[in-house]
Amino acid sequence: MEPIVISVQSEQAKNRFQQEYLDVSEFRIGTYDGLLLPGGGDIAPGRYGQENNGSFMIMEDLDELQLSLLDLFVRARKPVLGICRGHQLINVYFGGTLIQHLATSDRHARLSLEDSDKVHACKAEKGSWLARLYGESFMHNSAHHQAADRLGEDLVIDGVCPSDGVIEALHHESLPVYGVQFHPERMCCSLARDDTVDGLRVFRLFYQVCYANMERRGRTESEFHAL
Repeated sequence: MEPIVISVQSEQAKNRFQQEYLDVSEFRIGTYDGLLLPGGGDIAPGRYGQENNGSFMIMEDLDELQLSLLDLFVRARKPVLGICRGHQLINVYFGGTLIQHLATSDRHARLSLEDSDKVHACKAEKGSWLARLYGESFMHNSAHHQAADRLGEDLVIDGVCPSDGVIEALHHESLPVYGVQFHPERMCCSLARDDTVDGLRVFRLFYQVCYANMERRGRTESEFHAL
């Protein structure tokens, strides 16, 4: 499995995220079996019909790129996993809105990029994919000041923060699209924590969804290039 980074050719992105860049004009969806939308800055409020009321670190080029890629994967009915910003982007794509600054942000947001993630409980919906991974109550990390508000069309809530109702996980009712507000990549492998669940389970599930989708399309394992 080979992950490929696709990002915008902007100085803002280059300075903030030191990573490789692939010109989106070279993108061919047939090469990929899944899309992972990671965390990052806030989505431009105009994308969900609002004026700015607490959003910051907005990256409109990244909005355009990620929404365009998400649209391609949704239309192709290929798996998508959104993390933090990616989770919120999924909600916006399907017509939902965001809370631009949580009244309870002190429970969810880090004070600075150098601080550790916050940790709090999550209540998973009974029978949901999230409950199958972690049970109906568990602890996870948190590093966000915004959250999904009005839910997008055909999206289903899978978990909430019990203290304030923030949506912590969701999925689409008929497409292989999933979102988590927390950061599983900072709860696994060398970053595994004693005070949270193992985030690797989320990625294993996504791999399984991608592989199952690939098999349904009659492709061989050697063609499974990247998430």
